Amino acid sequence: MKPVVFAPVRPARRRRSAPPAAAALACTLVLSAGGAHAQTTPAAPAAPAAAAPSAVPSAAPSAEYRLGAGDVVKITVFQNPDLSLEARLSDAGGISYPLLGSVTLGGLTVAEAERRIADGLRSGNFVRQPQVSVLVLQVRGSQVSVLGHVNRPGRFPIEGGELRLTELLAQAGGIAPTGADVVVVVGTRDGKPMRLEVDVASSFSPAGRAEDIVLQNGDTVWVDRAPTVYIYGQVQRPGPIRLERGMTLLQALAAGGGLTLRGTEKGIKVHRRGADDKVQVLDLAMDQPLRAGDVIYVRESLF
Repeated sequence: MKPVVFAPVRPARRRRSAPPAAAALACTLVLSAGGAHAQTTPAAPAAPAAAAPSAVPSAAPSAEYRLGAGDVVKITVFQNPDLSLEARLSDAGGISYPLLGSVTLGGLTVAEAERRIADGLRSGNFVRQPQVSVLVLQVRGSQVSVLGHVNRPGRFPIEGGELRLTELLAQAGGIAPTGADVVVVVGTRDGKPMRLEVDVASSFSPAGRAEDIVLQNGDTVWVDRAPTVYIYGQVQRPGPIRLERGMTLLQALAAGGGLTLRGTEKGIKVHRRGADDKVQVLDLAMDQPLRAGDVIYVRESLF
């Protein structure tokens, strides 16, 4: 029997732990990284502040246009071409429509006219779900007139339900160079005749919105000739001169080109017609204002 030989047992090798200094350095690096990560993490977004209410009030929507006598409309019904129609509203505001007969559309907006025709087709069992479209081709029912010294006088429709005086003058091409700044508006309000003089220039001032009146059907705007003064005698350009606001005698002489070499300031006379229709001869100072219709005479110097 052979003897059993045991191999020598080697002691297990112990792991070498990191030196205390290295461990402390590693901890410092980990803590530094964690702090940096915490600093770079974005903060939670702050709750948005409530929007401050706007101080500018929103503009009120303008009234819709209402159909009137003489307007030409085009009516179409989806997938029903036989019901398409172009018609002019009668003086009573009605039209003759297929299957429905006489239908009154005067005084209605476009949306209300569409609903009226659709309700008639539906209630009569002609179309189950009618989709009606009304298009205004010509506006004849609501019109205003502008006459006098404008570039394009005539009749203009009130489209969009509202038309102001300045908008009408813009459509007429503006006031002509010979036209006055004060216009006259005549019409009817609440069944009573109305006549109003409006200073167009003042309607553009901050407090002049009320001067820019809203026109109504049948109104007439008259633009008169601008006030003038007349100058003759020893001036460069004798003749009529437009009287501007607050024009003085000196300004009128300047508009006439000034005095000639033979003219004199000492002999200037202003002829003015009074309320009693009598003409007065005045000696005005150079800084005194003139009136419409004044006649300026510049005499010839004797020396």
